[in-house]
Amino acid sequence: MIPITVVDVRDAEDLVVEVLRSGAIAQGPMVKRFEDAFASVSGTKHAIAVNNGTTALVAALQALGLQPGDEVVTSPFTFVATLNAILEAGATVRFADIRRDDFAIDPDAVAAAITDRTKVLMPVHLYGQTADMGKLAPLAAEHGLKVIEDSAQAVGASFQGKPSGSFGIGCFSLYATKNVTTAEGGVITTDDDELADALRVLRNQGMRARYQYEVAGHNYRMTDLHAAVGIPQLEKLDQLTAARQANAKRLTEGLAGTPGLDLPQVLPGREHVWHQYTVLVGPHAFLSRDELAAALTERGIGNGIYYPKIVFDYDCYRNNPLIRGAKVENYPVAASVAAQALSLPVHPHLSESDLDTIIETVREVLGA
Repeated sequence: MIPITVVDVRDAEDLVVEVLRSGAIAQGPMVKRFEDAFASVSGTKHAIAVNNGTTALVAALQALGLQPGDEVVTSPFTFVATLNAILEAGATVRFADIRRDDFAIDPDAVAAAITDRTKVLMPVHLYGQTADMGKLAPLAAEHGLKVIEDSAQAVGASFQGKPSGSFGIGCFSLYATKNVTTAEGGVITTDDDELADALRVLRNQGMRARYQYEVAGHNYRMTDLHAAVGIPQLEKLDQLTAARQANAKRLTEGLAGTPGLDLPQVLPGREHVWHQYTVLVGPHAFLSRDELAAALTERGIGNGIYYPKIVFDYDCYRNNPLIRGAKVENYPVAASVAAQALSLPVHPHLSESDLDTIIETVREVLGA
């Protein structure tokens, strides 16, 4: 089987052993070292490490002091953590449809979704490419909105040279399958000194110093063990990203012209880091998306459907009063993409033979 992803953190062994031998494994100097390295990658003054990507989103929203009825505009085509975080923070969710070319929120749809209760714009940088921040950032500024970037899949990505996570408040996931992983973990990035300070207090049970409580806080801390796993990956992130980009280029060249298959694009001015290589299996393809997925699995090609439904299209969300406009037909592009999206292996551990096999197998089963 050629897996959809490979987790290889063996380079972290020395740092992990260093932490274990120190006898102190909770948040400490290794977390600070990780934060400094991550701030360099994101091009921001501050990087605040937390225990997962969902926590990063929740904490960012909480730090903004949203009130009941305040709205967050985001994408309906995303991992459920985006939605869960907004609900946990007590805000109201309002969706705007996506664009088919970048799988991200459509600035025109965002403009139509903004109301007098909207306080936050939360674009999702999906699959490793940023949303159209050239239009979204000015739109947010025009309406006085805070920007929280769901950059879970986009560490190292950029828009016109400006890194993901530096347009407002960046929220990153370091889950096991991400381009940079600490097994579990997350990071919040910002240039705002006061916000960074508030987030550091919030993540530590509201304490500025031991038993000096300033707010009702939480335990959002990252451990030194987790930070130790991530530091070597940050040090070689350029190398890992270059391998993903080379693999994506090879897949695009090899799959070009496959009937019924729309290939992912790298849009002008954007640096794509290829967390996923996601194709769209159109209605005129020889097989449906689900049939193609099954055929590839049978032939030993790992694949993934990210995501099979619009994020709110589940019974547990359908009648939630904090979700506005929760009807699939209101988001036709997102609905179409959810029915057609299929991700193929693009991780940096693929061999030339693996890539040839993926290309030949996809073309064969689609009748190319």
